[in-house]
Amino acid sequence: MGAGEGGEEQSLALTPTWVVAGVCFIIVAISLAAERLLHRLGKVLKFNGQEALFSALQRVKEELMLLGFISFLLSVFQKFINHICIPESAAHLMLPCITRETSETTEDASKLCKRKGEVPMLSEEALHQLHIFIFVLGIVHVVFCVTTLLLGGAKMKKWEKWEKEIQQGRTKERPKRPGWMKFIVVRCAISFLKQFYDSVGKPDYQVLRSAFVQRHYPNRPDFDFHKYMVRALEHDFKEVVGISWYLWLFVIVFLLLNINGWHTYFWLSFLPLILLLIVGTKLELISTRLAQEAADCPDEATGNPWTKPCKEHFWFSKPRIVLHLIHFILFQNSFEMGFFFWVLATYGFDSCIMENKIYALPRLAIGIIVQVLCSYSTPPPQGPRP
Repeated sequence: MGAGEGGEEQSLALTPTWVVAGVCFIIVAISLAAERLLHRLGKVLKFNGQEALFSALQRVKEELMLLGFISFLLSVFQKFINHICIPESAAHLMLPCITRETSETTEDASKLCKRKGEVPMLSEEALHQLHIFIFVLGIVHVVFCVTTLLLGGAKMKKWEKWEKEIQQGRTKERPKRPGWMKFIVVRCAISFLKQFYDSVGKPDYQVLRSAFVQRHYPNRPDFDFHKYMVRALEHDFKEVVGISWYLWLFVIVFLLLNINGWHTYFWLSFLPLILLLIVGTKLELISTRLAQEAADCPDEATGNPWTKPCKEHFWFSKPRIVLHLIHFILFQNSFEMGFFFWVLATYGFDSCIMENKIYALPRLAIGIIVQVLCSYSTPPPQGPRP
């Protein structure tokens, strides 16, 4: 049978050499260009002394290598996976979409299996789509992490201006908080609302700066707190980049629960938003509490509230819990957005796997809100630390 007859795919042996060489040239060129770009970026970061960002770049490289290895495994074992057969009844359990299959489609699928009543566990097309989904997930996560760093840097541009004003003596008085801020209910309510309109404003920055300088550098009133916080942001960015093993486990669980009629991804889209509001409120509350302690115990007093470890203000006295939660929030949000874009590009907006527009559009809006709030409004995760 000749090439292309009977619907068979053409093998590499019957493909023109100029096609093979041309495709290989393009793929190799793109890969080498990306590798050289990352290598050059790493040299620039090391030259500028940005070790934290350099470590984050190394983690990005590790994630890309892991994605490449997953892609390699899926390609190598494609034929083996395609010939794993399961009972036809099992193939109709927990479907993300309910569609009408023609008898012709069922017969074509059954041809790969020797026993009657069995079908392939995963078709070649489904395996290819899974392959693309994993790649899209990794890329979207990296893009979202970089967006977090950029928006966080934009937020700190304001801090640079405030730092100059403080060091030039144009801002001398520490902000005072009204007496009703002593009530915990009021503080919680204000801390929750501040995430949406004035997260880490100038008074909060003065409080954080004063707390850190008085505790760690009491003899250096000209300490550049802004530069320190920029380094802290880069350090935290290193921690939230990458996909840990437990995050991959979440991916598997979410894929398992994507069952028709459950609207799993719609309900899960609220999870990062709820967690972010809780974390943001906690961090704002810590800032407010520091301000209140400063008002109750001014510098002239014998006692100094900044001698207390700042860790005591965090859950279980462990700031890293907040950092891990932010890591999960960013990943969960990038997973939601990655899945949305993958479905949009693969099946279209009106596909059953995208679900109704009533569910799809709010998911997109929540994803954007979470990314902006987490990157621009949420205060620094670990706060002042030496």
